Amino acid sequence: MSVDYKAYFAEHRETHLNELKEWLAIPSISALSEHKGDVLKAAEWVADKLKTAGLEHVEIHPTQGHPVVTADYLHAEGKPTLLIYGHYDVQPVDPLHLWQTPPFEPDIRDGKLYARGATDDKGQLFLHVKAIEAILKQEKELPVNIKFCIEGEEEISSPNLPLYLADNTDKLAADAILISDTSLLAPGKPAISTGLRGLCSMELSLNTANTDLHSGSYGGGVPNALHAMVSLLASLHDAQGRVSVDGFYEGVQELSSEMREEFAKQNFDEDQLKKDLGLDALFGEEGFSFVERVGARPTLELNGVWGGFQGEGSKTVIPKEAHAKITCRLVADQDPQKVMDAIEAHLKAHTPVGAQLSFTPKEKAFAFNIDPNHPFLQKAADAFENVYGTRALFTKDGGSIPIVEKLSSTLNAPAVMMGFGLPDENLHAPNEHFNLENFDKGLLTIVDYLKQI
Repeated sequence: MSVDYKAYFAEHRETHLNELKEWLAIPSISALSEHKGDVLKAAEWVADKLKTAGLEHVEIHPTQGHPVVTADYLHAEGKPTLLIYGHYDVQPVDPLHLWQTPPFEPDIRDGKLYARGATDDKGQLFLHVKAIEAILKQEKELPVNIKFCIEGEEEISSPNLPLYLADNTDKLAADAILISDTSLLAPGKPAISTGLRGLCSMELSLNTANTDLHSGSYGGGVPNALHAMVSLLASLHDAQGRVSVDGFYEGVQELSSEMREEFAKQNFDEDQLKKDLGLDALFGEEGFSFVERVGARPTLELNGVWGGFQGEGSKTVIPKEAHAKITCRLVADQDPQKVMDAIEAHLKAHTPVGAQLSFTPKEKAFAFNIDPNHPFLQKAADAFENVYGTRALFTKDGGSIPIVEKLSSTLNAPAVMMGFGLPDENLHAPNEHFNLENFDKGLLTIVDYLKQI
C-alpha cells in the first residue's frame, strides 16, 4: 500500500503542533519538588496520546521518584522489535528574565517552536508518537513491533530507571533501542551518534596548618595549602595535554581509520571556533583534531578551584586549606571506578609535603559505544538520506547520557541515536526551541526508518 505521508503530515501539521504545545505548557521540571504534580501530569498526557495513537497496554508505573510510562504494539509477527526511549521531564528555566517569551507558553516564530522541552526531549519524542499514529491510521498495521519506555527523571540522571529496567527486562526486550535526544550536525546535515562519553567526578581538599597564618610571621617557613593544590593539580597533565595518571587510558580504544574519516567529513572549522570563542588557540591532546578530542578521547578537567582570601582588597594570609572539583569524560571501555581509583592513587602519591589529602568520589557512568556498521545504524543513515537528501554522518558526542549505555547493556540491544535537534537550540538554556523544518522532516524520517527495518 502506497501512502503519501508528506501530504498526511502537512494536512495534520497544525493539529500536531497544537497538541505538542499542550504538552510543552506543562512545567514538568523533575529537579524541583514543587513541580512533582506537573511531572505526573506530563506523564498522564503522553500516556493518553499513546492510547489515542493506537498503542496498547499503556501503563504509568510509579517509582521512588517520577513515573515510567510504557506501551506497545506487537502484531508484526517475525519482524524486529524496537524499543523507543525518551523522557518527558525538563530542565529548570532559570534565569527567567532571559526568556523572550515565557518558557511554558509555547510560541512559534521564525519557523521555530520556543518552549522549555521543545527540543529536549518532548518535541523529539512527540515525533515518534505521531509517526506511529500516522502509520496505524493509514495502513492499519505497523511494519515492526514497537515498545515505548518514557521516563520522567532523565534530567536528574535517571536515578530510578535502572531498577525498573532490571525488574522488567523481559517486558522491555527488543532488537534495538531507538532514541531521539541528540542533534544534527547543522541544518540539513543529519548525524547518528555512535558514542556518548561516560564520566566520573570527584572533589578533593588539601589541609596544612590548623589555622590560617600571617604571611609575614610564617611565610617561607610553613606549607601553603594553595601552593600545594596548584602543584598537585599541575601534576595531572603533561605539556602536550595528555593525562599523566598511570592507568587512566586503560580501556581506551584507538580510533579506526573509518571513524577518523567520518570525523573529517564534518569539515569542522577550528578557526571559526576560535573566533566565536574569542580564543587565539585551541588546546588538547596532541595528534587529534578538535572533534576527535571532544567526541572520542577521554578528558580530565578542573571544574572549580578555591581557597584562601577572595574578598575585596588584600589580606596577607597563608591559607590552611584548598579545594578542587574534577570531572572526567570517559570513552569506550574505560571503567569509571578504575579511573577514579587511579586518580586517587596519583593524588596521594603526589601530595606535597606538609599537606593532607581528602578525596571524595561523586558521579560515575560508563560510556556508550557502538560500531557504525551495525545494520540498524546503516538503515537509519539510509532513512536520513531518503528524507534530507544527505546521508547521515556517524559521530561521537562529547556529552554523557548515562541511561543510554544502561539501556543497551541491560537489554543487550544496540541503541540507534537518531536526533532531530540542532546544536544551537538552547537546550538547558533560556529560549530553548525546535526548528520546525526538522519537526516536519523528522516525522518522515521515522516513518521511512520503521519501514526500512
